[in-house]
Amino acid sequence: MKESPEIRDMAHFLSRHGLRLATAESCTAGLIASRIAEVPGCGDVLRCAVVAYAPDIKTSVLGVPAEVIRRHGLTSEAVSLAMAHGVLRLADANLAIANTGVADGNAPDDTPAGTQCFAWVLRLPGRTAPLAVFTETRRFDGDRNAVRCAAADYALLRIQHYYEQARRGASRE
Repeated sequence: MKESPEIRDMAHFLSRHGLRLATAESCTAGLIASRIAEVPGCGDVLRCAVVAYAPDIKTSVLGVPAEVIRRHGLTSEAVSLAMAHGVLRLADANLAIANTGVADGNAPDDTPAGTQCFAWVLRLPGRTAPLAVFTETRRFDGDRNAVRCAAADYALLRIQHYYEQARRGASRE
């Protein structure tokens, strides 16, 4: 695959700001991490990626409480946020991105195709204090793989926005 200039710029942004990325991916199945891995020299910023497609892996590997899945559903910001916190516990990282969603129309509930739930959890370098937490739900058009690719790129391209929000002390859950 050929790296995109936007993703290359994001990898350099991560490096310049001392950010070490860990991803917890469901619907994108590793594409977020893969996009960063396309950039030469990314080893300084990409710590790990966990693909947790099945609910039991979300709970056993990432520590997502079964109650959160039951209460909010698999395609939810709450599950994505729990996944992000879980991957931070696994990795020596200060930025976690998590994604869960529905790429096509095969959801067990009424979740529309293309729905993607994201979470970004940041700990700014040099700060031990609270994490900055951001969540979002978006819908993307296209076939299954177009949705997955768009979601992966979106997750990465929002990092700078949320980094600036975190620096200003903003956080939302």
